[in-house]
Amino acid sequence: MRVSDVIVVGGGIMGCGIALRLRQAGARVTILERAIPGAEASSAAAGMLAPQMEADGPGPFLDLCLRSRGLYPAFADELRELTGVDVAYRPCGILKVAFGEEQTHHLESTVLWQRGLGLRAELLDGARARELEPRLSSKAVAAAHFPDDHQVDNRLLVRALTMAAARVGAEFRGGFVRGVVHEAGRAVGVDLDGEVLRADTVVVAAGSWSALVQGAGVEARSVRPARGQMIQLQTRLPLLERVLTSEKGYIVPRADGRVIAGSTMELVGFDKQVTAAGLARILDMVLELCPDLASAPITETWAGFRPWTEDKRPYLGAGPVPGLFLATGHFRNGILLAPITAKLVAQAVLGEKPTVDLAPFRYDRAPLAARA
Repeated sequence: MRVSDVIVVGGGIMGCGIALRLRQAGARVTILERAIPGAEASSAAAGMLAPQMEADGPGPFLDLCLRSRGLYPAFADELRELTGVDVAYRPCGILKVAFGEEQTHHLESTVLWQRGLGLRAELLDGARARELEPRLSSKAVAAAHFPDDHQVDNRLLVRALTMAAARVGAEFRGGFVRGVVHEAGRAVGVDLDGEVLRADTVVVAAGSWSALVQGAGVEARSVRPARGQMIQLQTRLPLLERVLTSEKGYIVPRADGRVIAGSTMELVGFDKQVTAAGLARILDMVLELCPDLASAPITETWAGFRPWTEDKRPYLGAGPVPGLFLATGHFRNGILLAPITAKLVAQAVLGEKPTVDLAPFRYDRAPLAARA
């Protein structure tokens, strides 16, 4: 039975965002999710919108991330109008902190090439960095300031996107997707717990689980779960205005006094345990960046899986057979890339020319070794 024009496998931030855009274009959409929509990586993140802080150089991926960051103010407004949920978008800026000479040189280089692209970035000495953030450690010798990198409350964002997709008419169904169904060389639906659901198009947006969907064209070595452990602390009043990061991790202050700190990066399969060693590393980083958090109580710990790819770039657009599309492998940038992914994948599904060239993000792009 044909249930929809499009079946989206995965009800996280990517699946719900794509479904929202497709429904707004008039397509009938069914979202398949084995658990609670958005309960995995989308809810486990910290919500940084940090293409400049995260960037390792210019190129198509940075361009994609910058475009998505630019969509966020209007995206947040749209979701609030659709659902009444304020996703707590905060244009707060980010400080990336150095504690030694080598780290300082790296930040200086980053600031120089980014300013060469016309991006706002500034290298501060420790004293000037503490003028912006007085609670920053006295041991910090320098910091790169990225005023246009921001944050959002990812858990509120997940709630808003799920509600928005439902409000515009996307159907949600639970169950285990055994695989994509192929006939005559194209995708025609999915096997959901033994029942074949048919559609004109299938979009696989299952995050770290994408490679487990048989027939999706995603090899097990291509998209793997990378565990990230996280800690939430609570302060009576916010101690920090900006996100603080270093080579060891990050501290994301919320307006209500919560502080999200993370994260580890562990290729341990689908083992979601929170470990003593992982928490110790995070807490060491927290106290190195902001010693005044030493007395803050820990109110929550958790772990999630980022969909890791070898080159740390997502798979976006057409899959290996007609009727199959991919939106997975976003690794550390899933929250940031949600609005642009929704826009571009919806365009591809609808047969429109995407407003960004998706060739660098194809599922069959050359591996790193071949490009070296």
